[in-house]
Amino acid sequence: MSVKLSLSNLDRMPSGVAVPGYERNDLKAGILHFGVGNFHRSHQAVYLDRLFNAGKGHDWAIVGAGVFDGEKAGRLKLQKQDWFTTVVEQDAGHKQAHVTGAMIDFLTPGDADSIIGKLADPAIRIVSLTITEGGYFIDPASGKFDPAHPDIVSDAKNIARPTTVFGLILAGLIRRRELKLKPFTVMSCDNIPHNGKVTADAVTGLAGLVDKELAAWVRDTVAFPNGMVDRITPATTDRERSMLSRDFGIEDNWPVFCEPFIQWVLEDRFTNGRPALEEVGVQFVDDVSPFELMKIRILNGGHATIAYVSGLLDIHFVHEGMQEPMVRSFLDKLEKEEIIPTVPPVPGVVLDDYYALIARRFSNPTIGDTIRRLCLDGSNRQPKFIIPTIADRLKSGKGVKGLALESALWCRYCFGTTDSDTVIEPNDPNWERMTATARKAKDDPTAWLAMGDIYGEVGRNAAFADAFSRNLKSLWSEGTRATVQRYLGGA
Repeated sequence: MSVKLSLSNLDRMPSGVAVPGYERNDLKAGILHFGVGNFHRSHQAVYLDRLFNAGKGHDWAIVGAGVFDGEKAGRLKLQKQDWFTTVVEQDAGHKQAHVTGAMIDFLTPGDADSIIGKLADPAIRIVSLTITEGGYFIDPASGKFDPAHPDIVSDAKNIARPTTVFGLILAGLIRRRELKLKPFTVMSCDNIPHNGKVTADAVTGLAGLVDKELAAWVRDTVAFPNGMVDRITPATTDRERSMLSRDFGIEDNWPVFCEPFIQWVLEDRFTNGRPALEEVGVQFVDDVSPFELMKIRILNGGHATIAYVSGLLDIHFVHEGMQEPMVRSFLDKLEKEEIIPTVPPVPGVVLDDYYALIARRFSNPTIGDTIRRLCLDGSNRQPKFIIPTIADRLKSGKGVKGLALESALWCRYCFGTTDSDTVIEPNDPNWERMTATARKAKDDPTAWLAMGDIYGEVGRNAAFADAFSRNLKSLWSEGTRATVQRYLGGA
């Protein structure tokens, strides 16, 4: 019989399951977080839970917030268990569950009045975000904030009733300015290069549409630290809920399963104080750029490398992809020959050792991470994780044979069927566009590279275009396995 997770049942949790060692009533809100999903609850919330268990920082608890109606379902699940989450860490030789209680409230997504009111609360000193790579209104071709996006234009015209996360943040800052309160820090925890700068560009860009003086005030007074975050955290399904009940005797509406590994490297730039997270494993640095470039290219680029080849071969789980010799060889060759050489030295890190760690993490047989998750949202992820690497290789006159194959595999995947003719369900916010373009590219590969908002100058490079075209034609005429094997053989 499983014990239902709730505040009243904490003392009834099964033995071996750690629960918060602090009094929940002692916590006070200090952080408002947009995007309460699995990654946030396995990462930032875990670090804060550790800090609270150490008897420190109890005025830095989290209040959740959101923008979209779809987030209401997650809020309801957490509300039914008093905002607690069971986090299960596991790999081949390790499985451990602990209950975290760092979040003490979750405002109704889309309730602008309540969210702006909370943002104006002097106790809120940090606003953090995990809104996915595609949530920042970035023009993929330029890599810059898009002030012409209809949602941004709408918020600029009615900033008192915003509908985007950046409109809400700006409205909160405006309210604090009017009240002569110190502004909060805006801290992105999303997996994008220079996430602090990207966030600053979005908030100040929107502010500039409202009032140039307001934009200058935001730029001069609000801190946007860059950070590198890392923990593989798949989506929760009935599989995970059943495993939690079977293995640990806990009934949780929305548990989080993740790997034991966790990392957070963060620039120490905060407007209005911060929790002492260095005491629980967060690494504070002056410049996070070397760490984030390493992670984005080697880990996220590695995920992209195995994603589409595995998807086309009907492989379901990531660890199963790593068990397929051809997929693993493709990853090793592309990383060592084309990706890792583009990564500058990182303080205290041996890049080959870092890649070996990444490969072990990808091979974790218990995490249940899916190939479909890795294939998700390629139209937003490829311009961040793969195409900049191609651009750097081309600028230095180096070969892009493997990267061109990766890009061709992505195009072939977006056609919408695997090599076995199994239909691939929509797996990108722009799936209709990607599928239509991939179908044109079957006969004319240049159609794919003509997506200037994704490929930019890379798509117009003759050497890359030739390698991409040859690989895509081979994928269609000979199939995924034969095409990748030819690459591995040096052809």
